[in-house]
Amino acid sequence: MMNLLEINQRIKQRPPFQMIERVLELEPNVSAKGIKNVSVNEPYFIGHFPDAPIMPGVLVIESAAQLCSLVIAPDDAASDENKLYVLLKVKDFKFLKPVIPGDTLTIDVKVVLASSGLYEFSAVISVDGVTKAKGNMLFTTMDKSAVYG
Repeated sequence: MMNLLEINQRIKQRPPFQMIERVLELEPNVSAKGIKNVSVNEPYFIGHFPDAPIMPGVLVIESAAQLCSLVIAPDDAASDENKLYVLLKVKDFKFLKPVIPGDTLTIDVKVVLASSGLYEFSAVISVDGVTKAKGNMLFTTMDKSAVYG
């Protein structure tokens, strides 16, 4: 449904921190399914861990968070340079199996709650149908001036 160039028009992250490479399904304000290809060339594998590379859990969560921002972002989000979508809370995230180089993450996110500028999502991250991680995340939008003002 969305390729890398189309995603770049909607989210602010860029390589090497852009995690979502393809969106397979997107229903605004409801849910999305996206893809992250895990490459051995990603810089964090140099030190995490040299003899047994594992994708850091915080980056697995970030992959899901970037997909969530596409669900809540309006089509013209890129035009509002003063807004950021920020992660407020990570709830009950469980890492069931390590994510390793060569994995293709399928990330499914669904809105659990949307109220007064707050959004809660459930996320399931899997590889070939095997769940690697799952949990919930809470987001809001903020003006950049609230962060950098």
